[in-house]
This record gives sequence, structure tokens and C-alpha cells, in this order.
Amino acid sequence: MEVWEALLVVLAGVAAGTINTVVGSGTLITFPTLLAFGVPPVTANVSNTIGLVPGSVSGAIGYRKELRGQRRRILVLGAASLLGGIGGALLLLVLPSAAFDAVVPVLIVLGCVLVVTGPRIQRRVAARAEARGGLRETGAWWVWPSVALAGVYGGYFGAAQGVLLMAVLGIGVADSMQRHNATKNVLAGLVNGIAAILFIVLSLVPVPGLEDAVGSVDWRYAGLIAAGSVIGGQVGATVGRRLPPVVLRSVIVLVGVVAVVAFVWGG
Repeated sequence: MEVWEALLVVLAGVAAGTINTVVGSGTLITFPTLLAFGVPPVTANVSNTIGLVPGSVSGAIGYRKELRGQRRRILVLGAASLLGGIGGALLLLVLPSAAFDAVVPVLIVLGCVLVVTGPRIQRRVAARAEARGGLRETGAWWVWPSVALAGVYGGYFGAAQGVLLMAVLGIGVADSMQRHNATKNVLAGLVNGIAAILFIVLSLVPVPGLEDAVGSVDWRYAGLIAAGSVIGGQVGATVGRRLPPVVLRSVIVLVGVVAVVAFVWGG
């Protein structure tokens, strides 16, 4: 690996870590970068997933102020993310890639629409919940299964998972956008983390029939992306915290649209 190549991978990691912390979809930067340098797709997918996990941790730490008072919410919804992440990673291993291709753009577009209409819908949800005694700390009853489904999506594909999580949290949980963003970082990090652990274990202990699906980890690229994403996580926390709710929603929608275009165009 040339020095300039390593530098570009680190910079891609910084950009991905920043975008993941603010919105999500950092994979749209790092994954194509690895492919451009000749890394096989399966190896690139696994190495990229592992490399972005430290960036998720960094972003969550950067948002630690907004995480205060959310311990129970994180524990409850985090369980949904972990279960969903495991399910999504397993689906990635056993299903052909074409099985999810038609669903991914629809989910991202739906997430963008919900982010835009979220405040109005959230007010209606809150009003109905108030009539029944108010929203729980963990949100409406459908938030937990929705977070789990977002985890399945994240474990399978990953890009724009944050868009879906912000839509679910923004509508079903009564709190500020910035605190939702902090929660999103933790939940997405749990999904990516559990998927990465599964990929590492299966790459070290091959399972007959899954060798082609898992591939091998290129620790050089994973390490370079990890180094960059840790820096990006801190940058994203600084930038994201300063964005007003309207601007943050606009950024989320913009990234979602780019994700859809990139996915459809790439397909």
C-alpha cells in the first residue's frame, strides 16, 4: 500500500466518521474508496464495517452531554438495536444481495419523508399519548420494534441507517433533535458493533458455506478507516451540535437523497 493511498483512506474515514455522527451514510464514502483501490467487495464491506465502529464510539462520546438522563432509553432501545443488528448481519450472510436491493431505496425515501413531516406527526402522537397519560421515556409502543427493524436494515446494508433512526425517534419519542441525534449515534454504533463482531468471529472461525459471504478482514484498511473515523466522530459531534433543528433535518434529508441516488445509480 502506497503512502498516498493510506492517506486517502484515512481522510475517507474522517469524512465518514463526521457524516455518521451528524446524520449517517458514511459508508457511501469509505466503501467506494476501498473498491477504487482494488479491495474485493466482500472484504471491503467487512473491513469497512469494522473500521467505522470506533468512529461510532467517538461520536457517542462527543455527544455525551446530550446523552445525560437517557440511560433507560438507551438500555431499552439498545436491546432492540442489538437484536436487529444480529438479524441483519445474518441476513447478509444467507440472502443474495438482490433480495434487498428493491427495499433499500424505499426505506431511505420513507425515512426522509418522515424526517420532514416528523414535527407535525410527533405533535399528533404526543397529543394522543397525553390523553392516555403521556409518552413513556422510551417512546410510543411502536418505537421499540421500529428501532429493531432499523437495526436489521443497518446490519444488512448500513448506509442511511441514521436517517431511519432519526425519523423513528423524532416521531415516537418526545425530546429534542440534538438528544435524538445522540441516541441515534449509540443505537447505530451498537448495530455496527455487533455486526462487526459477527464478521470477525466468522472470518476467524470459518463456517462451511459462508466463506464467500463473509470473506476476510483486511486489517490495514480497517485500521486506517478506524483512525480516521475516530477523528471524524469528534468533528461531527462539534458540527452537529451547532446545527439548528431545521438545518439538521435538511442535512438528514440531503444525505438520504444522496444515498438513494448513489444506491440506484450504483445498482
